[in-house]
Order: sequence, then C-alpha cells, then structure tokens
Amino acid sequence: MKHISILICPQALASSVAIPLEMLNAADTIHRLKHHQRQPGLELKTVARDTSALMSMSGGLLLQATADLSDNTQNTMVFIPALWGNPRAAVRQFPEAADWLREQYAGGASICSVGTGSYFLAEAGLLDQRPATTHWRYFDDFAAHYPAIKLERKKFITHKDRLYCTGSVNAVRDVMLHFVEQLFSSTVADEVARHFTHEIKRSYESLLLAADPQHSHHDELIIKIQEWLQINYQRDITMQVLSAQFGLNVRSFNRRFRQAANQTPVEYLQEVRINQARELLKHSNLSIAEIAFAVGYQDVSYFTGLFQRLHSVTPNAYRRLVRTKMFNVANQPA
Repeated sequence: MKHISILICPQALASSVAIPLEMLNAADTIHRLKHHQRQPGLELKTVARDTSALMSMSGGLLLQATADLSDNTQNTMVFIPALWGNPRAAVRQFPEAADWLREQYAGGASICSVGTGSYFLAEAGLLDQRPATTHWRYFDDFAAHYPAIKLERKKFITHKDRLYCTGSVNAVRDVMLHFVEQLFSSTVADEVARHFTHEIKRSYESLLLAADPQHSHHDELIIKIQEWLQINYQRDITMQVLSAQFGLNVRSFNRRFRQAANQTPVEYLQEVRINQARELLKHSNLSIAEIAFAVGYQDVSYFTGLFQRLHSVTPNAYRRLVRTKMFNVANQPA
C-alpha cells in the first residue's frame, strides 16, 4: 500500500486538490480492474492542521481533511495545492507545514507543488540551490524572497531530487500522468490520459519528466545529447558547439545522430521546440512572439514559417483550432 497525501489550507484552489485525487483514484481503479485486484494499491489522504473543522477553499467549497500533521504515516508522494491570493500570507498562517514537509521529504517522499504552492516548499528550505517555478504573477516576489532558489521563469514544470513544481493548475495534469506511470505503468497512464485530457497524445513536457526516457535506440551518447536538448531547448544552440561539447566533430555528430534517431540533430531540436510551442499555444495566453522566444527562437517569422511547415497551419490558426476543440462544449445549444 502506497500512501499519498495532499496538504490543504484555507484559500487553496480546489481544482489543484481535486485533480491529483481524482487522477490517482482513477489510476488505482483502472489498475485493479486490469489485474483483478480487490484491494486498492493507494491510500489517498487530505492533510491539514485540524481535521475537526471544515476548511474553505477558494470559491467557497468546504473540505474536511482526513488526517492532520500529527499523523506519522510516511508518504510516497505529497502534493501542495495552488493558493488564491497572497501566498506568503498563507505560508505565515500555516508555519507547521514546513516541518511536516521536511520530515516527509527526509523519509523519501516525492513532493509536488502546484502554482504558488511552491512557496511552502521554499519556506521549508527544500528548494534551495534547486530549480523551481511558480505562478507567473509571483515570479518577481518569489525571486526576491528566495534568492537561493533557481527560479525557472520559462518552464511550466521543474523537477530535481524528488521535488516537482508546476507553474499552473493545467500543468499538474502532466505531472500526474508522470506519477501514474511511476506508480503503475505507461498503459495505465495512457488510459488515465484518455479520461482526463482533451487529447490522447500526452504533452511533450510530460514526457520530459521521465527519469529514464524510453528511446528507440541504444546509443548512450546520443541519448545523453537528446536529454540535454530536451532540457536546454530554449538556449541559443549551434550544432558545432554542441558536437564539441560531447567530444565529436560535426560530421561524425550528424552521421551518428541520424543513424540512431533517424533524423538530424537540427530536426530533433526543431521537434522539441515546436512541440513545446504547441503546449504554450494550447494552455497559455502568451503572444506568438513570446512563445517563439520561450522555445528558443529570436526570429518570429522563422518560427511561424517552421511551425507552418511542420503542422500545415500557422501558430495562430493552430491555437484557434485546439481551443475550439477544447471548449466546443460551451458552444453547444442548450
């Protein structure tokens, strides 16, 4: 039995509590049905300072925790919800959470914060010298109050040493699919994705979370280069510098990469960047120029032309298309 807890506090966004609970519960159910198991494999709890009182979530929904901080259960995973309003005020009102989070992490738990929930991890000192992200509105405040943390302003998901941060409630779905795959299998994760996301294909950023990505070849050096490109795609990258960085000349680098990955390194980098751009077009309100910059292109015209060549539509047209698919229920007649 694996134990998973979601920390709750006043003014938490209820969706950031419900999404992990519902996706993990669905995964457990799917796994049990596939393997004809009667007993659940997960114990899911909501944890607060006090279990006796109803707690008001953002939007007025009332929740009652199933456990308090005195529960000494060692969790496999802990989730921290996003907060509505001033996150530092919420942290000050719930100082006991820091000790509890440190204890859970020391005991081996993976911890994931949603949006401004990263303030709790920061206050506990767990993110010092590690990458992190938070809701874009609080970037400057977060950086000012926690200078020891490596704030990643261009990433919706960061992870290192069992500590995960997401920049939005939307991004937590990708993290959940990663966790479901860790806890159960990729088959269960794909099934959960079909139930909880608008497309069957999982986003590229969720695939980057895998600690040991599955590649279709066994050239370890090229795998290392692919992983480096997946992490550093937003940088100004030249193949000459990259090949030298990994001890290859350009001709050998291109030949070996194509032989292993069935595409050139430039094509691979373009694929990584454009897939990330697709996610930003779906889930953010950034301008096309901002998205181009975020994925590593300074020239907006070049980015637009490349996107259109690979997907047969412009970035703006793609955004309209996927958002129509996502929200067409709202347009159906009553």
